[in-house]
Amino acid sequence: MKLQDELPMDHRLATVYRIGAGLGGVFLLVFGILGMTSHPGFLSTHGDKIAGMTTNGALSVLSVVVGLVLIAGAVIGGIFASNLNMVVGSLFVLAGFYGLVVLGTPGGNILNFRMSNVLFSFVFGFAVLTFGMYGRVSSHLPHDNPYWQKRRAREQGLPSGPPAMVKIFKPGPPNPIGH
Repeated sequence: MKLQDELPMDHRLATVYRIGAGLGGVFLLVFGILGMTSHPGFLSTHGDKIAGMTTNGALSVLSVVVGLVLIAGAVIGGIFASNLNMVVGSLFVLAGFYGLVVLGTPGGNILNFRMSNVLFSFVFGFAVLTFGMYGRVSSHLPHDNPYWQKRRAREQGLPSGPPAMVKIFKPGPPNPIGH
């Protein structure tokens, strides 16, 4: 069973996934284009500030590419947008950790990260990750949710019958008396 087949095209979860991918993609696209117009060096460690964050050519190109990928995910929608949001969100959180590691090293800081970039990576990553996980990861999902239905289908009931037969189907140490 594929969840893509189970999630109706007009399901409200698909709208949430599309909005998350679309908003994130538009912001990254605008940031990348503005960064490219400021003409920084491709791997420059000092450049202009765009929206409070430093940028260079490499970060601008990377922002445009990821922005276009997120916008494509918003156009496709559905489970693809959800999975894409989770992957991109995870990569942004990892990029935040990368930025923390190379913050004081000019040779390793090829994306010209400063603390504002690191904070943006964490916040943006967790926001997009949350959009991707919305309606998928919770203990209180409604019963019409396809993710709840899939989890329910995987649950197997305990075997019933006389204790000797249950022991055959579920071997293991005997339960202590009173438990």
